[in-house]
Amino acid sequence: MKMSKKNKLREEELQRQRNDYSKPDEYKILRKKTIKELIAPSGVDTSNIDHLEIISNVTRYARSFFVSSLPRMCTFPELFRDMYLFGDINTSIYINPIQESRSQNELNRVINELETERIVAADRGNINRESTLGQKRLEAEQLRDEIAAGFNKLYEASIVATLFAYSLEDLDKYTKLLATEMSKSLVNVKSAWAMQEDAFQSNLPLMEDKIKKTHTFDRRSMGTVFPFTTSEVGHPSGIPLGINKQTGVPILFDNFHNSLTNYNMVIFAKSGAGKSVTMKTLISRSAVLMGIQSLALDAEGEYSIVAESLGGINVVLSPTSKTVINIFDIETEVVKDEITGRDRIVLSVENKVEDVTQALLTMARGSTRSGEVNELTKQIIAESVSEEYSAHGITSDPNSLYAATNDTLQGNMLGKEKKKMPTIGSWYKRIEAKAASNTNPDYNFHYSYLLKVMKQYIREYDGQMAYFDGQSTFDLLDGTLFINLDISQLEERFARPLAQQILLAWIWEKYVKKNSEDRSKAAKKRVLVDEAWMLLPYPEAVDFLNTMARRARKRNVSLAIISQRFQDFYEKPEAQAVLTSSDTKLFLAQDKSEIQYLKEVFKLSEGEADFLITCFKGEGLLKVGADSAIIQIQPTAKEFEFVETNLNKLAQMKSKNVRQTYLGG
Repeated sequence: MKMSKKNKLREEELQRQRNDYSKPDEYKILRKKTIKELIAPSGVDTSNIDHLEIISNVTRYARSFFVSSLPRMCTFPELFRDMYLFGDINTSIYINPIQESRSQNELNRVINELETERIVAADRGNINRESTLGQKRLEAEQLRDEIAAGFNKLYEASIVATLFAYSLEDLDKYTKLLATEMSKSLVNVKSAWAMQEDAFQSNLPLMEDKIKKTHTFDRRSMGTVFPFTTSEVGHPSGIPLGINKQTGVPILFDNFHNSLTNYNMVIFAKSGAGKSVTMKTLISRSAVLMGIQSLALDAEGEYSIVAESLGGINVVLSPTSKTVINIFDIETEVVKDEITGRDRIVLSVENKVEDVTQALLTMARGSTRSGEVNELTKQIIAESVSEEYSAHGITSDPNSLYAATNDTLQGNMLGKEKKKMPTIGSWYKRIEAKAASNTNPDYNFHYSYLLKVMKQYIREYDGQMAYFDGQSTFDLLDGTLFINLDISQLEERFARPLAQQILLAWIWEKYVKKNSEDRSKAAKKRVLVDEAWMLLPYPEAVDFLNTMARRARKRNVSLAIISQRFQDFYEKPEAQAVLTSSDTKLFLAQDKSEIQYLKEVFKLSEGEADFLITCFKGEGLLKVGADSAIIQIQPTAKEFEFVETNLNKLAQMKSKNVRQTYLGG
């Protein structure tokens, strides 16, 4: 009695709370007594025999269906895929296992009936029917034996669907379209005529099948009704990048497809997971099949063989090479006039001054990233760079790049030749002169600092990093399928990242800006930055990388970033703009220490994260926009001759070729 009284008091308190309208937000949910009340619309008109009218803020029309017949055989992929993805439709499937004793009895009955009909058909001489019935009998016997051995099982399933529209005309149109689509896979759907209310309720999350229009499935065919879906990553045209491991379908990838918001891509993977092999495969196939031009900043010396195979150019930058790249090189660019829509040639000296200043700041900071470099240092550098261009008569006028000559044709301009550019050496002499005439004590330290640390870059003083001082010794030929800039022989800790930054600015001038802003006229180009993590400790380098990532699409250029240390990008917010400016992302096998950062930034599921830790070389997760797929990249045997990077395998391949040559001789 005591418990009963307590329960009664609790019920009265709940009822009081339900009726308490002074607190509408706190107890609103308590006034709903059932699930039906929670999900029910304002009203449902059931007066029509073949559809319902759902009355709410906007009236909607609903028509429910059931599956009336199925094909004799069900195959993967999903049997009801067209129904699941039809549009504004809900589908429910009720599955009930059939007890083995009942399934055995029913199958025995079916077998006996089929055998009787087969004998009758044989007596009448109907050979075709006799053969068909004999085949069905064998299938029924096989199924019965599998169930008896525990390898199979029978199920009863009822499939109910409800289609929605905002007008009765649209509902009728969608009904015919749904029936047509489903008939392609030999599935017949019928309107639940005179049972619309029961069918509609059967399709609500109440777990109650009120129409019970069932079909019998075995275990294998039952698996075909589940809505297994996978993103169809890829494009209608492009290069075969790899195989979708979930569907077995080749993935065609077009780096410049108009469905992409930008053309940039990033590849992250641990060492040995196949980053370079993947990129070489992409470069070579896109060059041969689509004519895409690529340029690589090769930090590890892995792409020279690709340049040779594609008939491209391989440039080696090292302390002993005679190759010179002048950071002061400036080129005109073609821009589209916003008013006339026509192309016009401009020369942006201001932007170039900023790019050169950023590079010189990185040089001045050095490998120690000295804190002595500040805004005053930057001001001195920028002023001197601007004065260098002015001293050479280079202004915003494109013609200022050229000087008059007696020759008839030079530099593609009649009677003119291109001027020699300023150099780091001439800039250094200007700094010396300005330091000697300086009367401001606030600038003394900065002049002194620059004269000391920048001497290592000056050829006149035999600087160990003087390969950026002087007029450039080569030019980038437009139309070349692959250009490789090999910086692998430079010191890794500072010289290589510095070269990456300077070469990026130089590539922008010599390679990217040559493309028109009109994509119909612009060539498709790709700029690859290998081991991009090296740039991250240097703020000016990161800033230029971000700028290039944002501006590349306008010039029909794809910036491809490859790195094995994603944690460095994660811990440097300034570098994350590169990630957000890349519509295509490829993750190959990852180290356990990196996977948590990838999960957080790219919202990977637990399954995707686990796969990336355990997957094999060449396997990974490809994300193109909002779609993703498990991909396997497998170069052909011929491609492996120039994409393989494993030294042991290369030695084996070389040895095998030597033996074959010897045996053939």
